Amino acid sequence: MNHRDGVESAVRAFRAGQPVLIHDAEDREGETDLCYPAAAVAAADVARLRNDAGGLICVALSHDVADAFELPFLHQALDHPITRHEPSYDDRPSFSLSVNHRDTRTGITDRDRAKTIRALADAAAAPASFPFQTRFRAPGHVHLLRAADGLLATREGHTELSVALARWAELPPATVVCEMLDDETGEALPPSAARRYAEKTGLVYLEGSAVRDRTEPVVGPDPQHT
Repeated sequence: MNHRDGVESAVRAFRAGQPVLIHDAEDREGETDLCYPAAAVAAADVARLRNDAGGLICVALSHDVADAFELPFLHQALDHPITRHEPSYDDRPSFSLSVNHRDTRTGITDRDRAKTIRALADAAAAPASFPFQTRFRAPGHVHLLRAADGLLATREGHTELSVALARWAELPPATVVCEMLDDETGEALPPSAARRYAEKTGLVYLEGSAVRDRTEPVVGPDPQHT
C-alpha cells in the first residue's frame, strides 16, 4: 500500500468510527499510537486501549477548539520548577488539563471515560455553543492535548497527525490517542509488531511521514457504502 492509499484508507476508517495505528517517526518519539475519532469511542474501546495499547489515554483537540475553551498548556499554567523543561523529542509537550464529565462518579472506569471522551467530541463539534465549564470538572482521568496552531506545518506529533485525519474525514477535531507498549520489554511496541497487530485485527497502520506528505487527501466514498 502506497502513502496515498494508506492515508485515504485511514480517513475512511475514521469516518466509519474505526481506530488507526500511527507511528510518528524513529527520530521523534518512535512510538505507535492507537488512535480513534473521539465521537466513536464506547466503553469497549476504552478497554481495548487499556489492554491492547497500554499507554496514556488522551484526547487531542485542535488549536481553535482548545482556544475556544481557554484550555492552557499545562506546563505554562503550573508555576513550579519541574515544568521548566523541554522533552528530548520536541520543543514542548502538548498536555493541557485533565478532565472528567460531571455526570461520572470516579471518572476512571471504561464507561466513565467513554462518556467524557464522547462529550469532548460534542464540544469540539460546536465550540461556540457547548457549555464546557458546566459539563466537565478538573482534575480528571482523561488527559487533554492541544494540537499546534497550523497542525502539521508546525508540529508533527500524534496529536497533530490524528487531528489532521479527523479533519480530512470531516469529523469533529477531537481524537483519542494512546501509546502502544510491548508487554515483554515494557518499551514502546516496535513498528514491526504494530504492523502485525494491524494485520491481525484488520486495522490501518500508517507512518507519520505518509500523513505529512498528504496535505489535503481527496477521499471518495467508501466502496462498501455506494
